[in-house]
Amino acid sequence: MEEIQVETGQGTARVDLTEPAGPPALLLVLTHGSAGGVDAPDLLAVREAALGLGAVVARVTQPFRLAGRRAPGSAARQDEAWTQIVAGLRRDRYPGLPLVQGGRSNGARVACRTAGALGADSVVALAFPLHPPGRPERSRAEELRGAGVDVLVVNGDRDPFGVPDQADAARLVVLAGEGHDLRKDPGRVGEIVAEWLRDRLHGRPSDRLG
Repeated sequence: MEEIQVETGQGTARVDLTEPAGPPALLLVLTHGSAGGVDAPDLLAVREAALGLGAVVARVTQPFRLAGRRAPGSAARQDEAWTQIVAGLRRDRYPGLPLVQGGRSNGARVACRTAGALGADSVVALAFPLHPPGRPERSRAEELRGAGVDVLVVNGDRDPFGVPDQADAARLVVLAGEGHDLRKDPGRVGEIVAEWLRDRLHGRPSDRLG
């Protein structure tokens, strides 16, 4: 694994970069939620599963977290930093590789909002926070619908932030007994994402997940 410091207009970010054993087939860029980090169990499980498919996996610690803040700041500030990080990786390190971007919770929102601008093939949204706990009227479903690319959503059925509707994503997988942290069976999360990535690589619709 290689650790890279990246300067953005919103401060310094860190990229933990892991390359597959063989020739890379795609670039998967993942990030954390508001209060978490890139070592969350579900993100690590996705990394391991994706490496087996030949993916380069970049786990991004956003500037606000590297600076020790829990509040991510405005969507515009987050999206600016993220766009600079991902665009730099593609330009300087992995030109020509298909891009899949994603993350958990707030990181999934960032990935959805920036997917079109960055030319991503698709988005992986883990524990997408549909609304603040107890506030279903404040839905964020438009971020899923507005991604402009296919989105895989993996949520737990006990998530207090809600569960998106099937119509809001290309694929929705709801895991029984899982909460917002998706800690009960992170390996299953990795399997679901690997199946999605495998189908993207081979140009097949991902219709066998469950």
